[in-house]
This record gives sequence, structure tokens and C-alpha cells, in this order.
Amino acid sequence: MIRVLIADDQALLRGSFRLLIDSEDDLMVVGEAADGHQAVTLTRSESPDVVLMDVRMPEMDGITATKQIAGDARVLILTTFDLDEYVYSALRAGASGFLLKDAPPDDLLRAIRVVASGETLLAPRVTTRLIAEFVRRPVQQVFQGFEALTEREREVLTLIAHGLSNAELGDQLQVSAGTVKTHIGRLLAKLHARDRAQLVIAAYEGGLVTPR
Repeated sequence: MIRVLIADDQALLRGSFRLLIDSEDDLMVVGEAADGHQAVTLTRSESPDVVLMDVRMPEMDGITATKQIAGDARVLILTTFDLDEYVYSALRAGASGFLLKDAPPDDLLRAIRVVASGETLLAPRVTTRLIAEFVRRPVQQVFQGFEALTEREREVLTLIAHGLSNAELGDQLQVSAGTVKTHIGRLLAKLHARDRAQLVIAAYEGGLVTPR
């Protein structure tokens, strides 16, 4: 059972999400938060697997809340705008991906399951554009360990930034699934990145991928 916490300041939207999520056999809503403070408190008391996090909320915004709970639960950012500057900051804060609020219900359910499984949800239609736009701003923090990457690891990192899945990486590099996972594990360790989302950001900030 995947435990889900919904953090959004709109009660009607929270209710709609709850009905959808609770209708699935493998998903269960364990709490609702109307602001960032409540999201942090409920995450610590209810131990959800995934937190659906709105960006703009009163008292404490979704970015600040994400920074505080990213180590305790996977955070899936929900936003109304596909080029919301706050979403990029949320990814750097430790969010595992993001989804537009107008996405089809099936996309939301799939996103929850993907994030809960430990993967990162990076929808190419939106995420690539967002990162390319906001990486143009001055870098606040360069990922450590970039100089220690091998040529192969740089190649893998570049392909990840272009949105390739593990299976596609294996096909492109002509290596096994286990080898792909090994490369990704080494990248995470060397760059001190939390997950695949931060690897994408590291690729942009390190200059391996040029914003289009």
C-alpha cells in the first residue's frame, strides 16, 4: 500500500485528489495539509511514502516544506503553470518530480506510483523546457565532484538529461540493465545528488547540456 499525503491550500482540490487516490486498491491517503507547516508536521507523524505538494501555499510555501521533508518522503510537486519558476527551485530542494494540476487522472495515479517506486518523474514536455529556462540564472550551488566523472559517466549523465529511461540508456550504450544502474549509482554518489532529478540539473549546471 502506497501512503499519500496531499498538501494544497484548496480544500475542493484536496477532496478531489483524495477521492481519486482512495479509489485505487494500492493507494491510500493518510492526511491532508492546507499549508507547508501542516505538510511538514503530518509527514513526520503519518510517514507517507509520497507527498503531493502544491507550490504556492500560505504560512509556508511548498519549496520550503520540500526542503524539510525531502529526506523523509518522496515529494511530487503539483503546479498550475508549466513554466512556474518555483518548480525549478523545488527540484533543487529535493523534489522527485512534478506534475501539472490539469493532468489526466490516470497520469496523476501513475506519477504517484513512479515516485513511490524510487524513480523520478520528469515529463519531457514540461520539465526539459523548465530546466532549460531557469538554469540560465546564476547558479547558486555547483554540484560537487563533477571533475571526478569519467568520460563514460559524463556520457550517461548527458543522456539522462535528455530524458532517456534506464532501458533506453541500455539500448543506446549497448550495456545491460545492471550496468546502467551501476553508472547511475556512481553518478549519484560522486555528485552527491539525491535522485535522477538532481542529476538532470547537475548536467545543465555542469555545462554538459546546453539550454535550447
